[in-house]
Amino acid sequence: MRRKRRPLAAPLPQRDGIDPVRVALPTDGTWPTVRDFLVERLPVGAGVVDAMVRDGRFVDSNRAPVTPATPYLPGASVWFHRDHPPEAPVPFPLDVVHRDEHIVVVDKPHFLATMPRGSHVTQTALARLRTELGIPTLGVAHRLDRLTAGLLLCTVRPEERGAYQTLFSDRRVHKEYEAIAPYDPDVPLPRTVRSHIVKERGIIAAYEVAGAEPNSESRIELVDHRAAPLPHHLGRYRLTPHTGRTHQLRVHMSTLGLAILGDPVYPVVAEPTAPDDFRRPLQLLAKVLEFTDPVTGVAHRFVSGRTLDAWSAYDDWAR
Repeated sequence: MRRKRRPLAAPLPQRDGIDPVRVALPTDGTWPTVRDFLVERLPVGAGVVDAMVRDGRFVDSNRAPVTPATPYLPGASVWFHRDHPPEAPVPFPLDVVHRDEHIVVVDKPHFLATMPRGSHVTQTALARLRTELGIPTLGVAHRLDRLTAGLLLCTVRPEERGAYQTLFSDRRVHKEYEAIAPYDPDVPLPRTVRSHIVKERGIIAAYEVAGAEPNSESRIELVDHRAAPLPHHLGRYRLTPHTGRTHQLRVHMSTLGLAILGDPVYPVVAEPTAPDDFRRPLQLLAKVLEFTDPVTGVAHRFVSGRTLDAWSAYDDWAR
């Protein structure tokens, strides 16, 4: 078996918790200069590339700035930091539940994406934690939806990340979620919901395919129910996913006619809200995370300290 080649160390430090971009120079390239290659390869235009070169924004593996005359060297690499558009700060803390030399477990707030993607870059759990904890090697072992709060497992050492990620892919992690949704006495619970869920890239909502082989499974239990301001009768639910499809719990609850409060996608995709609108968070919480550490052998059980506002203070949540 061939050993996986270790990635090149970046000559630039992280900025706001974000790694620099590496651009590999193709081995069969014939550009006269690195500048000429970058103009052709980067979709920002010659003017922007030239300005970045003048400012010393591109560096080689020795951290030497690329100049307009730097010759093209096939197989070499250059690094730079992208400019990211301003993001609305997510004004909620990331609470560290556990930290040791191998892992960090945090209690993620609603509205904070797990890792950089699309329009969410610096305002993500990973970027903020790298900066706040001073651990540039920090990575994530799994993901939580941006709108979902709760427990998130991060890894400290890149060489150990695969072992923790395998826990999730092999379904050796026990996860429990809590949700607040309408109460319907005509929906028999507890029950196990199985279906075939498809999530297409670029499409907000996942969907179920009737009659297809199930690829998702969730256990749905009613923990409590009570009247809220009319016409609401709320239920508090324990959700135990046995698979990890995107939006799985939200889809299954919606299918039962028990769409989770604050869900802007299921059963109907709502109009987008302003980036700084943090009202009515999705009432879904990753409550319990339980596993045996694949590196140390320690049995871990973590419980979120967060609560769901629609249950404890419905009027405040609904404002």
